[in-house]
Amino acid sequence: MRLFSILLAGFGLTLSSLTAQAEVRFGIMNESYPPFFAKDASGKWQGWEIDMMNAVCEQMKEECSVVELSWDGLIPALQSKKFDVIWSSMANTSERSKVIDFTDKYYNTPSTLIGPKDQKQGATADDVKGKTIGIQVSTVQSEYYKKYFANIADEKTYQTLDEAFQDLLAGRVDYVFGDSLALDAFLKSEAGMDCCAKMGDVVDDKDVLGAGVAGGLRKEDTDLKTKLNAAIAAVRANGKYDEITKKYFDFDIYGAN
Repeated sequence: MRLFSILLAGFGLTLSSLTAQAEVRFGIMNESYPPFFAKDASGKWQGWEIDMMNAVCEQMKEECSVVELSWDGLIPALQSKKFDVIWSSMANTSERSKVIDFTDKYYNTPSTLIGPKDQKQGATADDVKGKTIGIQVSTVQSEYYKKYFANIADEKTYQTLDEAFQDLLAGRVDYVFGDSLALDAFLKSEAGMDCCAKMGDVVDDKDVLGAGVAGGLRKEDTDLKTKLNAAIAAVRANGKYDEITKKYFDFDIYGAN
């Protein structure tokens, strides 16, 4: 009887270890993208998207960790299972949806052009004609440029927005094109306030710019998608989403349904 109890206890431990949930690994770009994610002086990630990740993980009752990669390496790394979900201000577009799946959106903002304060405002094809536009590689803004601006303006690409901002400050590009909230953070910085202003939001095109920012998943990970969607909805409903957002913004960033 004692031997049977020992064996049963051992089996129980083994079964417990097999059924325990592994941590959910969140992949983010390895460069700062304030106010959504950036490292503090100690090297710890912080920002709106990090707070939202923590709230979602708490709601799911899961342990979570962060995996850092270059922006253009996020989708390949997800597919090769280096992490479980892209959580890096990635827009859900029809093109990306061909290779990966997405959760429900967790925020949505316009795409915007910024430029020197003395430049004529406007964000149409006529406004950018003959100009050079700085854009981060592998973004929806780069795809938008190809569709609407490629025949009339030059594109200069960058691995990070910070590099594009430096060239804007140095006069090497006429515009930087990106997500309005990320560009707004630059315009509120000391350097941005001195040099630059918002030129305007481009006309929306959901086929190119997407249906909002969402978590990127492997298509087969349907259970994780269900859990993440339930957690996002719960965080929206219980007030935690608004609590987090008010720490960083004085307006709603969720966007229209």
